Amino acid sequence: MERPDLTAAIDAAAETLVGVLDSAVSRHRLSVSPTQLRVLSLLSIRPEINVNGLAALLDVVPSSASRLCDRLEAIGLVRRTADPRDRREVRLVPTAAAEVLLAEVRSRRHEAVRAVLERMPARGQQDLLGALVAFGRAATRAGGARPAVHRTGIHFD
Repeated sequence: MERPDLTAAIDAAAETLVGVLDSAVSRHRLSVSPTQLRVLSLLSIRPEINVNGLAALLDVVPSSASRLCDRLEAIGLVRRTADPRDRREVRLVPTAAAEVLLAEVRSRRHEAVRAVLERMPARGQQDLLGALVAFGRAATRAGGARPAVHRTGIHFD
């Protein structure tokens, strides 16, 4: 019997997971696009970030990142504040409304994933957890990932 390609299986599982996460959010009318939601998530976990840092994370030019932030600021989800260490530097900060929106999206995504997990046998769930932790540790050691430990409580190191 031929062994399935693990890389292809992970890629397919990641695509499926993205589909589950996206559908959990897209069923509800949000005031922001997926890109804007990603920006809010990045700002939420990186409180010291400025437009140039955001542009680097998004792999876009700073003017594009600035326009994204302009739109988010216009709808009350981002505010620009002077960096207390260097008043010439402007930090991007998600507002309380953005944090509420992110919490709602996280909750919807968790429910969607929980529904899928409930259809798996308990042993499969335990095997998946072990595999994900091992994968996260390996990726972190290789410098290829920055886990979002602040929200999940999962540490890979």
